[in-house]
Amino acid sequence: MLLKEFQLVGGGLFAAGLNNSHSGNLSVRAGKKIIITRRGSMLGHLTEKDLIETDLLKDGPEHNLVSREIGVHRAVYLHTSAQALVHAHPIFATALSLVEDEIEPIDAEGKYYLKKVPVLTVRETIGSAEVAEKLPLLLQENKIVVVKGHGTFAGGKTLEEAYQWTTSLENACKILYYTRTLRAR
Repeated sequence: MLLKEFQLVGGGLFAAGLNNSHSGNLSVRAGKKIIITRRGSMLGHLTEKDLIETDLLKDGPEHNLVSREIGVHRAVYLHTSAQALVHAHPIFATALSLVEDEIEPIDAEGKYYLKKVPVLTVRETIGSAEVAEKLPLLLQENKIVVVKGHGTFAGGKTLEEAYQWTTSLENACKILYYTRTLRAR
C-alpha cells in the first residue's frame, strides 16, 4: 500500500515535469522511523528497493542509501506536524524563486490554497544544515516553501496532500509567469 502511494506521487511528479529522471525525494513519518526514497532513485519508476526505512533521530547502516536531504526531512518531522514530505524541482517555481523573496499567486486557486509562499535563501541549498534549521520554521506556517534556486518542500498529512501543494504552486507560478509575459508585450 505504501509503495503504491510513493509510486503514484513520484510518477505524477515526473510526468508533470516537476522533477527530472533522478531528482527530488519523498518521505513519510512512521512513528519513530522515516520511510524515504533512496538516493538517486527514479521517482517516476519506484520499486520496493527504492524505499528506505531509517531512524527519525540518527543515522544507521542504511545512511549511504537514503536521500542527501535526510537531515532536512528529519528536521521537518521533528519541528512540524507534517506526516509526509515532497521535495521537487518545479521549473516555474524555481525560476521565480531567483527573482522573488516570496511568491504570491494571482489566480483564484493559488490564492485560495497558498496565499503567499516564502522563498528561503541559504548559502548551501542541497541537504544543508542551514536548510534543516530554517525550513521547518517556515513549514510551521506554510504548506510549501521554495528554496531559492533549488526547489520546493511541501509538507502534509499524506504524500498526496503534499503533492497537491506542489502542483498547485507550480500551476500558480505558470499563471504568474505567463501573465507577466503577456503584459510585457
